[in-house]
Amino acid sequence: MELRQLHYFISVAKELHFGRAAERLGMTQPPLSQQIKALEQDLGVRLFHRTNRRVELTEAGQAFQQDVEQVLEQIDLAVSHAQHIHRGQSGVLRLGLTVSAAFTEVFAHAVMTFRQTHANVELSLQEASSAVQIEALLDRRLDIGMLRPVPLPEELEAIELLREPLIIVMPVNHPAARGAPDAPIRLEVLADEDFVTFPSGGGIALERHINQLCAQAGFVPRIRQEAKQASTQIALVAAGLGVAIIPALQQRIHFPTVTYRSIANEQAHTAVWMVFRRWQQNTLMRDFVELVKSELAAQSKMTGS
Repeated sequence: MELRQLHYFISVAKELHFGRAAERLGMTQPPLSQQIKALEQDLGVRLFHRTNRRVELTEAGQAFQQDVEQVLEQIDLAVSHAQHIHRGQSGVLRLGLTVSAAFTEVFAHAVMTFRQTHANVELSLQEASSAVQIEALLDRRLDIGMLRPVPLPEELEAIELLREPLIIVMPVNHPAARGAPDAPIRLEVLADEDFVTFPSGGGIALERHINQLCAQAGFVPRIRQEAKQASTQIALVAAGLGVAIIPALQQRIHFPTVTYRSIANEQAHTAVWMVFRRWQQNTLMRDFVELVKSELAAQSKMTGS
């Protein structure tokens, strides 16, 4: 049994006339009659009563017509679905996010525009550390990652979305906060402080970078408390548990009992990367990457950089 035979059968079932059905199908009557007979032989079922004057569906033919119409409708839907996915008009785009990545202006604009231009596409956002995202990208469990700079395998490509300074969050009554609000602070003055940090060994790129900065300043941070989210770290600093080093974007979070200070040490900065597979990209991935590139170009034009 072939798919075209089912189309032939439906045409004859609707017309109840082999000549009109053949004309509708753009073929002659003899081959159409042969195909219907072949279908009946394959099924072992008589589908039509044929006389010189009329053609009627048998009881089995009536039941078969109802089922075949449903099958053909599902096939049409399957074809349409595949075509929509191929054209990037539907499907699922899986995005990974790390600490503060959602705060970046380019990311926010790109997601908003993508949702407007791809209304039938589901955006699946998954928060994860940089290391977890890289593993998921390689395993094709994520399509695109938004993460902090880390060494990347050859299979992955990165585009920098944002470069931002790291800052210190400390209580407003901290001795180091007594100077001018815009005066940078060297990390060395915090050598004897308790720190609120990102969890160690959790694959968080910022945690490794902050430890390296402290080591360059001549000390190992004395960790009082760990927290995955920078917003939680700020709250813990507000509660008097120590100081923290966080990305500058996070200073949008306001606590009356904390203050933010820039860091004088070199390399006290970080970035947000958009990372994706260099090969094996689908239409949705390419559309989102190109959209982000357009956002970056527009931003660069506005700032004149």
